[in-house]
Amino acid sequence: MMNKQIIYFPKNGKPTVVVNEWQVWDGEGDEGAPLNTPDLNHGLSKVLVPFHWWITHHQNPDVLERASKGNIGVWFAADDDILKHSAIIEAGKTLWPVVGAHFPIFRDGRSFSTAALLRDRFSWEKQIRAIGDVLIDQLLQGARCGFDAFELRPDQDLDVALKQFDLFSVTTQNSWRGKRSLLEA
Repeated sequence: MMNKQIIYFPKNGKPTVVVNEWQVWDGEGDEGAPLNTPDLNHGLSKVLVPFHWWITHHQNPDVLERASKGNIGVWFAADDDILKHSAIIEAGKTLWPVVGAHFPIFRDGRSFSTAALLRDRFSWEKQIRAIGDVLIDQLLQGARCGFDAFELRPDQDLDVALKQFDLFSVTTQNSWRGKRSLLEA
């Protein structure tokens, strides 16, 4: 089930609720068929495809055409070895306006590492979206390690989620968002 709204929290901005323009596709369907095979529900034309699917289809002319128009992003599974595929990710930096990192279950934190690696090692500057079993409890950690968009699990309250970003006024560790707070003595 796709959320119609997500939380977007740009690096130097405020978190807000925005319309979700991207459908997450699981990669299931007719093998060898063109990208328009996924049933794009809700009239959306933008799709996040699984990285493993991208690896095998990224040289297809129809896929490249759609990607060049900004209508394809990828999502990484928690167990994807993104460092092994650094050349494909570097090439994707010019094509993908959005990447996602999937949380298969909320207590599996490997996707936090994916976001941090994308920001630190790949100098990713575009949107990194948390998808899957994303709960309100994960927002602060996600925002610090590199996520700037969150597609919450459907049972999560967006109004409550927005309030999470105001819980703390001091940070004690550096993050991709900035340096830690200096406490005045």
